[in-house]
Amino acid sequence: MKSAVETLNPTRVRLTVEVPFEELKDSLDAAYKKINQQVTVKGFRKGKIPARVIDQRFGRGAVLEEAVNDALPKFYTEAVNEAELSPLGQPDVDITELKDGETLNFTAEVDVRPALEIPDYSGIEVEVDAVEVTDEDIEKSVEQLRERFASTSPVERAAEDGDVVTIDLEAKVDGEVLEDGIASGVSYTIGSGELLDGIDDAVKGKSAGEEATFTSELKGGSAAGKEAEVTVKVTQVAARELPELDDDFAQLASEFDTLEELKADSRKRLANMKQFDQATQAQERVLEKLLELVEVPVPEKLLEDEINTRKHNLEHHQLGQMGLDLDKYLEIQGKTAEEFETETREAAVKGIKTQFVLDELVKKENLNVNQEELTEHLMRRAASSGMSPDQFAQAVVEGGQVPLLVGEVARGKALAVVVEAATVKDTNGEVVDLDDEEEETEAAEASETSEENAEG
Repeated sequence: MKSAVETLNPTRVRLTVEVPFEELKDSLDAAYKKINQQVTVKGFRKGKIPARVIDQRFGRGAVLEEAVNDALPKFYTEAVNEAELSPLGQPDVDITELKDGETLNFTAEVDVRPALEIPDYSGIEVEVDAVEVTDEDIEKSVEQLRERFASTSPVERAAEDGDVVTIDLEAKVDGEVLEDGIASGVSYTIGSGELLDGIDDAVKGKSAGEEATFTSELKGGSAAGKEAEVTVKVTQVAARELPELDDDFAQLASEFDTLEELKADSRKRLANMKQFDQATQAQERVLEKLLELVEVPVPEKLLEDEINTRKHNLEHHQLGQMGLDLDKYLEIQGKTAEEFETETREAAVKGIKTQFVLDELVKKENLNVNQEELTEHLMRRAASSGMSPDQFAQAVVEGGQVPLLVGEVARGKALAVVVEAATVKDTNGEVVDLDDEEEETEAAEASETSEENAEG
């Protein structure tokens, strides 16, 4: 077999392959054997029909077609490996010449990963938010904890902001009560915004036994998105009572003996959270700078496939679970269809470029992924998916996704290398020293976010 490569553009090549006919022997034998098992010829046992009889009865062309279909993937793969190409997607194959007993010639056009030049990235500088925990942050954190330990007690008065009301609801659309539009004994905190728009104004000022009617757009159910006439009846009003902020509360709500110890722990936890956010911010901003340094051509077909994948996932998975369609989602987001298209394309381009650049860095820096790193990554992915580690691991193995996870870890390590070489300062002008282990973890997550759903 002989092959040659012609570069059509930075992301697409044409392979020209010439195969001597003798190299088709195994595929021809397999074709005769397959046809033998599929047909019956009087006077011959099944599977024992001579090749010459098959040629006479069914035509040599049918045998050649079967043999070529069998052989093409093997010869294509050999040509790709010989040329050291990294194909993206399936090739467009064209048989240019097939002479029985002489030769098989074909071409294969396919998108390939572009050759990239990674420049010196040690000069990258980024600025991130400073880690500052204020007394106000501490008070807010403690207040949220206090809210969780609030108690309620029924009161004989009209409902006010912050009260917990027990209500019955009935929703009508076009004058008809919906089958799923009736609910009784619903507990609702006034001002929480957790139910329908307009319900706060409807129940405020109402006492137990009183009702009100208002119009609201339904957020879910069989008539999601439609305007409904909603009748709400208050059956109970309960006032929320917050515990006193003292040492007794600290002992109730935590493992600490004093309120000061609880506040000190809150300060420490908030500092850790802000450091985590700071590290994430550093990864994302370093990645942005890195992508600006590298010229990355993007294959058009790969880009279109990526855009379609993102749209499909949004419409049929994320929005479907929320009972929304794309039009309603865009209305809520305040975006036009054109803006959505532009944003989706930009995100897809960034995802593909991120994968290409970081994969090139993996090769350049000779980065490998060990079993411990893969296991840690699998545990994080399992947690974010809501599956147990064993369930997630089984799904990954059965779906043949292990190489994808290895790639995610390797790209995270590549980005960590760049972050380590970069200068990261906070808004106070102080150099930020990111912990190596945390840096690598955050880098993996930052690169996954940017390249989400990207193929390669």
